Amino acid sequence: MATTADIKNGLYIEFNDDIFTVVQFQHVKPGKGGAFVRTKLKSLTTGRVIENTFSAGHKISVTRVERRPYQFLYNDESGFTFMHNETFEQILIQPEMIENPDLMKEGQEVEIVFHADSETVLSVELPPFVALEVTYTEPGVRGDTSSGTALKPATLETGANVMVPIFINTGEKIKIDTRDRSYSERIK
Repeated sequence: MATTADIKNGLYIEFNDDIFTVVQFQHVKPGKGGAFVRTKLKSLTTGRVIENTFSAGHKISVTRVERRPYQFLYNDESGFTFMHNETFEQILIQPEMIENPDLMKEGQEVEIVFHADSETVLSVELPPFVALEVTYTEPGVRGDTSSGTALKPATLETGANVMVPIFINTGEKIKIDTRDRSYSERIK
């Protein structure tokens, strides 16, 4: 059993019957009163970020989590199928466990996060950036920057819809940030 002195970014803890990762923390020692630790915790099951304050010395339950490399094979009505890169074992995962599943294409490398003690899947993490081809977007109109951002909708090869700059055309490969679904750069 650990205490609040052991809290650091990336630590996995059991809290309120859920598993959370510490996104941000700050040890605070006010002039008056006891010290405490202010944290931002992200749930691995729901993806929700909550803020919580622990008093100094509070016992926390640290849990072991393993990240394993998998490859996305295909999806159908029963879910998404992944294959372990070394053992070739296949696993079926429901779309709710995957953040931005529409940004995955067949053959995509991902990391699946497992609870080490119970061997249950907690989440599927895509790499920070993926390269995808634009299958459809309206032609950009010069001078169409009234909003100041100059973005237009585009459909990617996986069926995902994202916003891209007006100079991007159908058939081009682009890099997409999987964390916020934003355009990053054009790939030559």
